[in-house]
Amino acid sequence: MDIVVQNLTKKYGAQRAVDNISFTVKTGEILGFLGPNGAGKTTTMKAITTYLTPNEGEIHVGNFSVHSEPDDVKKSIGYLPENNPLYVDMPVIDYLKFVAELQGIDKSKIREKILEMIHICGLEGEKHKKIGELSKGYKQRVGLAQALINDPQVLILDEPTSGLDPNQIVEIRELIKKIGREKTVILSSHILAEVEATCDRILIINKGKIVADGTSRDLRKQSEGKEILKVRIEEGEKNEIFKALQEIDTVGSVDFDKDDHSMFEIQSKPDLSSRKKIFNLCVQKKWILTEMTPVETKLEDIFRELTMN
Repeated sequence: MDIVVQNLTKKYGAQRAVDNISFTVKTGEILGFLGPNGAGKTTTMKAITTYLTPNEGEIHVGNFSVHSEPDDVKKSIGYLPENNPLYVDMPVIDYLKFVAELQGIDKSKIREKILEMIHICGLEGEKHKKIGELSKGYKQRVGLAQALINDPQVLILDEPTSGLDPNQIVEIRELIKKIGREKTVILSSHILAEVEATCDRILIINKGKIVADGTSRDLRKQSEGKEILKVRIEEGEKNEIFKALQEIDTVGSVDFDKDDHSMFEIQSKPDLSSRKKIFNLCVQKKWILTEMTPVETKLEDIFRELTMN
């Protein structure tokens, strides 16, 4: 079931939390939704799930419109909000039964669905415990179980690994990837490495507008016009080397590496390479070039570049 967002705008007073954005998520795709705090991620997710009404634009979940068929949209979506509201005094198994009844699942199938969710979400050892007794990781699993229990075709997950330890993050990530093979998933997160490892595509939003949309490879390619090299040169005086590197006509900037002051970080001018000229400079000056390593652009760098303004 595809999600199609067209010209979505949501205002709070004079502020546009979401400003005329459009995108599509295909069936079987896991979309990573990135942006700084206040960028409009949660507002967009709430609009898709019909938790709030947009001022302008249209959203279709499959063939259903959030405006004219909100009940059908809700039945198609499993939603895990950031704060994961759970009834902490209820045992896991009772809570899932309660959610199944709310979702209108046939009474004859509720027990089967509960057992299925417990198995899928790895809750076998916790099913009789009260939710308040569980670790944060297991609470997130319960949140995923409630989002999945009615077998929705769409999953909206807002910061599903927030506050988890590294082992729990890996477990939830693998669970989302397994679930995402059959469903349409939108996943928001501040953990960029997690998004890159989990998602098929990344959408970055800043100040209510989409500033990037593509695979992590696509986003890197867009930034590859700027060559960055880490260079170690010996047998020369540092300041003299620094000045000589700055004078190379293909070099845009030179800096000392923040972790190793015996190494230089050199950024070439857009669409130019400085490797040969650095090598020739070392030959000419009789300096010893012991290392020259190209630096791959990181998703963190791309995110920072797109959201700092």
